[in-house]
Amino acid sequence: MEIDLSLMTVPLEQVAATAGSLAELGADGFFTAEGPHDVMGPLFLAAAGAPGTALMTNAAVAFPRNPIHLAHSAFDLQRLSGGRFRLGVAPQVAAHITRRFGLDWSRPVDRMADLVAALHAIFATWQEGTPLRHEGDFYRHTLMTPMFSPPPLDSGPPPVIVGALGPAMTTMAASVADGISILPFCSEALLRTATAPCIEAGLSASGRVRSDIEVVCGAIVGVGRTSDELDAARAGVNALLGFYGSTPAYRRVLASIGREDVHEPLRAFVREGRFGELSTLVDEEMVAQLAIVGEPDEVASRLAERFGWIADRLALFLPSDPSAETLRTLFAELRSAGSN
Repeated sequence: MEIDLSLMTVPLEQVAATAGSLAELGADGFFTAEGPHDVMGPLFLAAAGAPGTALMTNAAVAFPRNPIHLAHSAFDLQRLSGGRFRLGVAPQVAAHITRRFGLDWSRPVDRMADLVAALHAIFATWQEGTPLRHEGDFYRHTLMTPMFSPPPLDSGPPPVIVGALGPAMTTMAASVADGISILPFCSEALLRTATAPCIEAGLSASGRVRSDIEVVCGAIVGVGRTSDELDAARAGVNALLGFYGSTPAYRRVLASIGREDVHEPLRAFVREGRFGELSTLVDEEMVAQLAIVGEPDEVASRLAERFGWIADRLALFLPSDPSAETLRTLFAELRSAGSN
């Protein structure tokens, strides 16, 4: 498995230098998620700071963006990264689509399938000269002139990776997309009993095999070599788990480990604006089931055990700030674990 790190918390003016430094420590690539900055911008900076590393949006909120906009950014990043970009897209939850972006919400699985098809059609037009004739239920693209067509890529178009949690979205993604991105807030029980069977069902329905898609698993990780570093790691992990656990769309994850009871208290804290207290409702059992915390060798071993059977790539969500030497050791341990 290759290992990617988040650039979410890195100030924009430091992204290029930070990506270069992390690549030297052993990171295989970098990803961004939606937050206070545009999801694409940091990746352009990382492409300059760490040439040849893998880049991924993990994930871009798809529905507020037009497929043409997504396709142009993806083609540019694929070119700059030397063919190592992955366009990760996800639906987001209804409240954000309707209240933050001010758009309608309907039939998210069908809409995502149409968006993936539209992207593939646009890529084929630019790469192969195929006439653009995509007319779906949600997206229509029937005009593309030379002025607006980028030149073909030596590497070929970037893969489209769909972020999925529910069974319908996961099955659809395995049927039509180039890969699946699994959220970091996920239990091994859910991976084995729900995600993996849905992937197999989607592949079977489309006549594809497992090697036809890439599976990217997110993982919430707290790593440290000193007591202070481990304390900071645990605090960061607990806060992140509390945030995820308060979100209604992720209630099924808590149910998969028998801890659905904690969702409503977490929601109450959010409604009351008590965000700083979310971590107080996260106990050791939840951490053990939904995250991995420990010294580098322990973390590497548990990541390989929990994800090695399903993941092609790991996207590590590190809510604390481990030292450079801790990260270097972690990457070395992960490569050792992967070779055993």
